[in-house]
Amino acid sequence: MTRLWRNQAFSIAHADDGAFKGQGLRPFFEYRDLGIRDATRGAYAAHVIRAVPGMESPGTWHSHDLAFQMVYVTKGWVEFEYEDSGVHVLRAGSCVLQPPGIRHREVRHSDDMELIEIVSPAAFATQDEAAP
Repeated sequence: MTRLWRNQAFSIAHADDGAFKGQGLRPFFEYRDLGIRDATRGAYAAHVIRAVPGMESPGTWHSHDLAFQMVYVTKGWVEFEYEDSGVHVLRAGSCVLQPPGIRHREVRHSDDMELIEIVSPAAFATQDEAAP
Protein backbone atom coordinates (compact mmCIF):
# COMPACT_ATOMS: atom_id res chain seq x y z
CA MET A 1 0.00 0.00 0.00
CA THR A 2 1.36 3.42 -0.96
CA ARG A 3 1.54 5.76 1.99
CA LEU A 4 0.34 9.06 0.55
CA TRP A 5 0.56 10.72 3.97
CA ARG A 6 4.29 10.14 4.59
CA ASN A 7 5.01 13.88 4.57
CA GLN A 8 2.36 14.52 7.19
CA ALA A 9 2.43 14.21 10.94
CA PHE A 10 -0.48 13.53 13.25
CA SER A 11 -1.96 16.77 14.56
CA ILE A 12 -4.87 17.66 16.80
CA ALA A 13 -6.02 21.10 17.94
CA HIS A 14 -8.55 21.86 20.67
CA ALA A 15 -10.38 25.16 20.98
CA ASP A 16 -9.51 25.51 24.67
CA ASP A 17 -5.78 25.08 23.88
CA GLY A 18 -5.65 27.57 21.01
CA ALA A 19 -5.30 31.31 21.28
CA PHE A 20 -6.49 33.84 18.73
CA LYS A 21 -3.78 36.22 17.60
CA GLY A 22 -3.98 39.46 15.70
CA GLN A 23 -1.09 38.55 13.41
CA GLY A 24 -2.44 37.68 10.02
CA LEU A 25 -3.25 38.98 6.61
CA ARG A 26 -5.96 41.41 7.74
CA PRO A 27 -5.89 43.59 10.91
CA PHE A 28 -9.69 43.45 11.31
CA PHE A 29 -9.51 39.67 11.83
CA GLU A 30 -7.94 37.46 14.50
CA TYR A 31 -6.46 34.08 13.62
CA ARG A 32 -6.15 30.75 15.45
CA ASP A 33 -3.72 28.30 13.85
CA LEU A 34 -4.95 24.69 13.74
CA GLY A 35 -1.48 23.09 13.48
CA ILE A 36 -1.82 21.92 9.88
CA ARG A 37 1.09 24.04 8.61
CA ASP A 38 3.60 22.22 10.81
CA ALA A 39 1.98 18.81 10.35
CA THR A 40 2.19 19.08 6.54
CA ARG A 41 5.59 20.79 6.40
CA GLY A 42 3.99 23.90 4.92
CA ALA A 43 2.03 22.15 2.18
CA TYR A 44 -1.28 23.29 3.75
CA ALA A 45 -2.52 25.62 6.47
CA ALA A 46 -5.82 25.78 8.29
CA HIS A 47 -6.97 28.38 10.72
CA VAL A 48 -10.05 29.79 12.35
CA ILE A 49 -10.59 33.45 11.54
CA ARG A 50 -12.90 35.68 13.54
CA ALA A 51 -13.89 39.32 13.27
CA VAL A 52 -12.47 41.91 15.64
CA PRO A 53 -15.70 43.54 16.89
CA GLY A 54 -16.07 47.15 15.76
CA MET A 55 -13.41 46.92 13.02
CA GLU A 56 -14.44 47.09 9.38
CA SER A 57 -12.85 45.96 6.15
CA PRO A 58 -11.59 48.66 3.77
CA GLY A 59 -12.84 46.47 0.90
CA THR A 60 -9.49 46.23 -0.86
CA TRP A 61 -9.40 44.16 -4.05
CA HIS A 62 -6.63 41.56 -3.96
CA SER A 63 -5.53 38.13 -5.16
CA HIS A 64 -3.42 35.32 -3.72
CA ASP A 65 -0.69 33.16 -5.28
CA LEU A 66 -1.85 29.78 -4.05
CA ALA A 67 -3.12 26.48 -5.37
CA PHE A 68 -6.13 26.03 -3.05
CA GLN A 69 -8.29 28.26 -0.84
CA MET A 70 -11.50 27.14 0.82
CA VAL A 71 -13.60 29.13 3.30
CA TYR A 72 -16.34 27.67 5.53
CA VAL A 73 -18.36 30.05 7.70
CA THR A 74 -19.14 28.70 11.17
CA LYS A 75 -20.76 31.76 12.75
CA GLY A 76 -22.27 35.09 11.65
CA TRP A 77 -21.92 36.27 8.06
CA VAL A 78 -19.38 37.76 5.67
CA GLU A 79 -19.87 39.47 2.30
CA PHE A 80 -17.32 38.83 -0.44
CA GLU A 81 -17.19 40.19 -3.98
CA TYR A 82 -15.52 38.13 -6.72
CA GLU A 83 -14.52 39.05 -10.25
CA ASP A 84 -16.96 37.61 -12.79
CA SER A 85 -19.27 36.38 -10.03
CA GLY A 86 -20.37 39.45 -8.07
CA VAL A 87 -21.30 39.84 -4.42
CA HIS A 88 -22.05 36.83 -2.23
CA VAL A 89 -23.16 36.81 1.40
CA LEU A 90 -21.86 33.71 3.18
CA ARG A 91 -23.65 32.68 6.37
CA ALA A 92 -23.02 29.98 8.93
CA GLY A 93 -22.84 26.76 6.92
CA SER A 94 -21.77 28.45 3.66
CA CYS A 95 -18.65 27.25 1.87
CA VAL A 96 -16.71 28.79 -1.01
CA LEU A 97 -13.81 27.50 -3.07
CA GLN A 98 -11.84 30.49 -4.35
CA PRO A 99 -9.95 29.51 -7.52
CA PRO A 100 -6.23 30.37 -7.66
CA GLY A 101 -5.58 34.00 -8.50
CA ILE A 102 -9.22 35.15 -8.45
CA ARG A 103 -9.58 38.85 -7.67
CA HIS A 104 -11.82 39.34 -4.67
CA ARG A 105 -12.50 41.51 -1.67
CA GLU A 106 -14.10 41.20 1.72
CA VAL A 107 -16.77 43.91 1.73
CA ARG A 108 -18.19 43.64 5.24
CA HIS A 109 -18.93 41.16 8.01
CA SER A 110 -20.87 40.72 11.23
CA ASP A 111 -19.09 41.39 14.52
CA ASP A 112 -19.58 37.72 15.48
CA MET A 113 -18.26 36.33 12.15
CA GLU A 114 -16.08 33.25 12.42
CA LEU A 115 -14.85 30.99 9.63
CA ILE A 116 -12.40 28.23 8.84
CA GLU A 117 -9.97 28.77 5.98
CA ILE A 118 -7.82 26.04 4.41
CA VAL A 119 -5.06 27.02 1.96
CA SER A 120 -2.23 25.44 0.03
CA PRO A 121 0.60 26.15 0.27
CA ALA A 122 0.72 27.55 3.79
CA ALA A 123 2.91 30.50 2.76
CA PHE A 124 1.71 32.52 -0.20
CA ALA A 125 1.93 36.03 -1.62
CA THR A 126 -1.00 38.45 -1.74
CA GLN A 127 -1.22 41.32 -4.21
CA ASP A 128 -3.46 44.37 -4.18
CA GLU A 129 -5.49 44.48 -7.39
CA ALA A 130 -7.50 47.01 -9.36
CA ALA A 131 -11.25 46.46 -9.31
CA PRO A 132 -12.32 44.18 -12.16
